[in-house]
Amino acid sequence: MLHVAVVGSGPSGCYTAQSLVQQDPRVRVDVLDRLPCPYGLVRYGVAPDHEKIKSLQNTLRTVLEHDRVRFLGGVPVGPDGVPAARLRELYHAVVYCVGAAADRRLGIPGEDLPGSWSATEFVSWYSAHPDSPGLPAPPSLPASPSEQGEAPADDGFLRGVRSAVVIGVGNVAVDVARMLARGVTELSPTDMPHAALTALAASGVTDIHMVGRRGPSQARFTTKELRELGALPDTGVVADPAELALDPAYPDPSALPAPQRRNVEVLRGWAGPPAPDVRRLIRLRFFLRPVELLARAGRVGAVRFERTVPDGRGGVTGTGRFEDVEAQLVLRSVGYRGVPLEGLPFDAVTGTVPHLAGRVLREGVVAPGEYVAGWIKRGPTGVIGTNRPCAKETVASLLEDAPALAGRDVAGDPSAALRAEGIEPVEWAGWRAIERAEAELGASLGRNVVKLPDWESLMAAARNAGA
Repeated sequence: MLHVAVVGSGPSGCYTAQSLVQQDPRVRVDVLDRLPCPYGLVRYGVAPDHEKIKSLQNTLRTVLEHDRVRFLGGVPVGPDGVPAARLRELYHAVVYCVGAAADRRLGIPGEDLPGSWSATEFVSWYSAHPDSPGLPAPPSLPASPSEQGEAPADDGFLRGVRSAVVIGVGNVAVDVARMLARGVTELSPTDMPHAALTALAASGVTDIHMVGRRGPSQARFTTKELRELGALPDTGVVADPAELALDPAYPDPSALPAPQRRNVEVLRGWAGPPAPDVRRLIRLRFFLRPVELLARAGRVGAVRFERTVPDGRGGVTGTGRFEDVEAQLVLRSVGYRGVPLEGLPFDAVTGTVPHLAGRVLREGVVAPGEYVAGWIKRGPTGVIGTNRPCAKETVASLLEDAPALAGRDVAGDPSAALRAEGIEPVEWAGWRAIERAEAELGASLGRNVVKLPDWESLMAAARNAGA
């Protein structure tokens, strides 16, 4: 048997494991994850109200329940866990599917003021990622959100916020803008942690600005996501006709690719004054480049933007004209970047591990038994489905190398070796115990499944696997 470790249990890791066991009956796969929960960004990145996309967990579950696939959660790889070199001793091959963990920064003055966050940090908060800043243990168990009383102490994202600025015009930017505008009625049926639900329900946000430095025909959001903004209850959406008109493709979008053309057509319908009597207003702004976050009372109070214009080459140039937009909350959504993995080579320019068809390259030479798939392989591009062909390419390389890899002696049971070294993996039974605890928490709150939001409660639930 060829024993392979796949590091990362998100879509790229699960698709890699699936392809391995489907193509070769002699392969066993351990899917390792730093978290005690599987599914990666499907669990911790997809917005709670996107139930259809989140249902992909059912597909990934089928992979992880395969009789030659084993989930080992709570196993960090790197400085505070299992070194890459040790993994190579325990397995015939290792495939790293660890995504792109860092957010791109704006690189402007004031970026680190209180009230300025990356969109990923905000997503982690409302998705109950255990590394999210300030998330407490679950509340004592009232019958309904209304019995919670005041918002819990972790509402630091939203306390005192009237106006929020989301910098970026991709799908993540649309997600966070939509979540800021959602009401408790729409969010209560989701698996959002109760503290975040309570804080969002008590939010005083009335203005949400989503801002891009280029024009509407170059925005990265999909039309489906964009249209969802217009369907939010008690929320208006407006776009500035003068800003839209700066885009050379706006007067006649017929020559644009279909996705961009549809986006422009949707935005045309929002050009003009907002509908009366809306509770919140989402303003879509274009051709504005952030140059500084301005402080008010020791925290962010406004964003200074420079007006840009098309440069004729697909980019923009500054005009020297500036506009300040009030904001007590700034969410930066300008892309992701891979981070170095201890023990692996790294290309700082691309934010990826150098590779040849998924085979890791060390100083230009293939490193036997080491592979990459997903964003750490190709960069943060594509949608969830893009990970399938990416994984298949890497698996094809690995199975081509299999005869040479299989001859090396490795541990009979790597999980036993990990336990002997002080690492106690959360296996599938532990994850199922977490699922049961989340269902019980939801029932006690008069909701559906509600995520456990912190390491302590997750690990306590996992330890009850035998109960």
